[in-house]
Amino acid sequence: MISEATFKVWRTHPGGDGTLQTFHTKVSEGMVVLDVVHRIQAEQAPDLAVRWNCKAGKCGSCSAEINGNPRLMCMTRLSELNLMEPVTVEPMRTFPPIKDLVTDVSWNFRVKKGIQKFTPRPADAPDGTWRMAQRDVDRVQEFRKCIECFLCQDVCHVLREHNKHEEFIGPRFLVYAAQLEMHPLDTADRIPALKEEKGIGYCNITKCCTKVCPEHIHITDNAIIPLKERVVSRYYDPVTKLLQMFR
Repeated sequence: MISEATFKVWRTHPGGDGTLQTFHTKVSEGMVVLDVVHRIQAEQAPDLAVRWNCKAGKCGSCSAEINGNPRLMCMTRLSELNLMEPVTVEPMRTFPPIKDLVTDVSWNFRVKKGIQKFTPRPADAPDGTWRMAQRDVDRVQEFRKCIECFLCQDVCHVLREHNKHEEFIGPRFLVYAAQLEMHPLDTADRIPALKEEKGIGYCNITKCCTKVCPEHIHITDNAIIPLKERVVSRYYDPVTKLLQMFR
């Protein structure tokens, strides 16, 4: 492994625009991109803004675009990159920039508040607890692994290219909705909202969100497609429509 590499890091300017600033820095075996950013911050650019917390791939804070690919900086090893060429480190493009590598992801938290919360059915056992089949529990367990890094939101073309933030909640929150809709105890009905307000129809299941998920959640196959099927069954299935006519 080479001992020095070139990194081009996004720096914002007072007017709101930004450019890539070139840094030449020492690197060593075992380093990740976040290590390099910290070294640049410590030795060359003390005002460089970067968001991070756990450095273990579990908090989702250090999301960025490395060589144009949405990734966690703390989980991207230098050994995976071609250090013979400059490595670019940029903020997520789907969200408004705050400073340097830090973006404003508060929109995501507002979206989450707008999804109907978990509404359990009454307890079905004398001791006040519930009974569930293990297979039903297993089905939603995968969705709970989400660390809310918002990389799936960043890569989603509906948000990234078309800026449909007011009409589409994005893959992260379709996963959240699926987690609730498929919960064996939940009684709420979120299907009308997913169709009319949350924009599930915008997703054309390209699986780009699944590809960037650091927790390897099968976002498209296990969450989005089943939700789409529920919408189609209720609103577009001709047999369902015929039965509704005779109710």
